[in-house]
Amino acid sequence: MLFLRQLGLLPTWQFGDVYGMDPELLSMVPRPVCAVLLLFPVTEKYESFRLEEEAKIKAQGQDVSPDVYFMKQTIGNACGTIGLIHAVANNQEHLEFETDSPLKMFLVQSTKLSPENKATFLEKDESIRVTHESSAQEGQTEAPSLDEKVDLHFIAFVNVGGHLYELDGRKPFPIAHGKTSEVRFLEDATEVCKTFMARDPQELRFTVVALSKA
Repeated sequence: MLFLRQLGLLPTWQFGDVYGMDPELLSMVPRPVCAVLLLFPVTEKYESFRLEEEAKIKAQGQDVSPDVYFMKQTIGNACGTIGLIHAVANNQEHLEFETDSPLKMFLVQSTKLSPENKATFLEKDESIRVTHESSAQEGQTEAPSLDEKVDLHFIAFVNVGGHLYELDGRKPFPIAHGKTSEVRFLEDATEVCKTFMARDPQELRFTVVALSKA
């Protein structure tokens, strides 16, 4: 992905489309997979579920590893950028960066910050913002203006410490989805993706991509 290359991520791992959720199609995805991104429509059904989920977790609590890198989304229409940062930030032991990588520098400087302060730090990071805008203009991503209403949203799924996490900057915290492993990660992540699709069976605007070893 051009955006990540411009920020100094070496192409030892690359994003590729997941064409379907059945075992035969999942078997075509290169392994290992270290992150999954889901693009989905924000519908009324999803929004009501999101609020219920948040209330339930606040009431019951959940276990989240302190090693999970999570940031809030405060910039309009930056969910793709946030999703990519979540995917990369939680896989730094697998990925390789150029020595002067602006993205690596951002991650090192922001790791210890709160989710809210990470978002503020991103707002002030010229290198990432400018790269996002330039790659968007080159047609690498759909880049609506910051005040345009967009009803599609990107989230990331990662494996941290053998647990599957959903990372969505619109939510107040990561969502824990139980245990996983490097071998089972793609299957476990796409099982959660299926629940998004099942909530809105009339919707067709779902896209799943996997970050795989090149």
